[in-house]
Amino acid sequence: MRIIATLLAGASALLLSTTALAGNHDPVALQAKALQDDVAWDIVEGLTTEIGPRQAGTEAEARARIWAVAKLKALGFSNVRSESYMMPTWIRGKETATVVSPFPQALAITALGNSGSTGDKGLTAEVVYFPTLADLIAAPDGSLKGKIAFVSHKMKPTQDGSSYGAFGPARFVGPNIAAKKGAAAIVIRSAGTDHHRNPHTGNTNFEAGVTPIPAGALSIPDAENLERIFARGKAVKLKLVLTPQNIGQQESGNVIAELPGSDPSLGMIVIACHLDSWDLGTGAIDDASGCAITTAAAKHIMAGGQPRRTIRLLWAGAEEVGIWGGKAYGEAHKGDNHALAMESDFGADRIWRVEFNLPDGASALADQVATALQPLGIGRGQQKASGGADVQSIIANNNLAVIDLQQDGTRYFDLHHTPDDTLDKVDPEQLRQNVAAWSTVLSIIANSDADLTMPAKQ
Repeated sequence: MRIIATLLAGASALLLSTTALAGNHDPVALQAKALQDDVAWDIVEGLTTEIGPRQAGTEAEARARIWAVAKLKALGFSNVRSESYMMPTWIRGKETATVVSPFPQALAITALGNSGSTGDKGLTAEVVYFPTLADLIAAPDGSLKGKIAFVSHKMKPTQDGSSYGAFGPARFVGPNIAAKKGAAAIVIRSAGTDHHRNPHTGNTNFEAGVTPIPAGALSIPDAENLERIFARGKAVKLKLVLTPQNIGQQESGNVIAELPGSDPSLGMIVIACHLDSWDLGTGAIDDASGCAITTAAAKHIMAGGQPRRTIRLLWAGAEEVGIWGGKAYGEAHKGDNHALAMESDFGADRIWRVEFNLPDGASALADQVATALQPLGIGRGQQKASGGADVQSIIANNNLAVIDLQQDGTRYFDLHHTPDDTLDKVDPEQLRQNVAAWSTVLSIIANSDADLTMPAKQ
């Protein structure tokens, strides 16, 4: 904190020379206030304590929308409302896995979203081991008939989360591939980087015409143990009991709130998070913290007076199970005058990099934002900003400018979609650094009249 304060003071003259903002919207002052912020902690603590897990389409997610509307109204935002839509809903049931032979023992497992059911009596079958997803893909069609596929991988921690894109497909598409090759079921090494005995859930999807098979994720220690059992060279049998259900169309919804700007012609900034979570933990890092960060930053802008651009908050529903909320928002609001989109959905650890996708004419604005973020230890990346899952639809529909504030993901996949996603994993000081970064960006963009119109797509 002392180091950050010193850096802020040293950078103040430079920032003021490049910023034509009123004193109440000065990014230096906002950073100092945001580094003492309690609003974000209050939101993430309240949502995880008073609601807890918020699986999409369930009664708990409905209670979360009621809670969110009341909280956003109490914070002073305008036009607060819930916008509902219907979505297919999956819920989990019993979950056990047992090595029947050669070395009988229980394994920690959780069902993947959209998994089929074994039925209450379970399924016992021989297991075929695939060290990688590529090995499963190479298996001959029909070779897995009546068997359980086991797919492993070597996911490692990375600051930018890139290992998820590399190894997540074992979960994203592995079950569909196994089903098409005749497998009776599939278990995978969890898409995660921890060594706790906590399996990681998450969605999987089956193509039209492919019957969903039982699909579960083993905790990483259990997956490694199963690999060692295979290394003994003996046939392996598992008994699985996974009894999830698809309960049909249920109501979900987005919660929306606004900080109205003084010049609607400039186009609004939409800042997003997702309100739903998986059911194993309380969704503190994924994504109560994202809602807390974005909302607290907008509240700091509100405290400085009315900005020129409207800031719209989107607390999206049903992101985890198919980005239903983001798609619904994109369709319902494609005619609204948006200018720029941002999202926070990668935990609560410190922001280390900023990336832009702005029109060429706004390069000076990008430079100004990057300079203002330097005192917070945030560097400028070279990749184009792409936005998060919940703003993808509105970005595509409206061809929007985007700014990404990239959080440190080194420990994110230790916690992601596990029972360990709880409030104690949120570091209050790192949470405040996020709020300070978001407040800085919003203070500049929301008070700029720069033309953010993106060039037409070729």
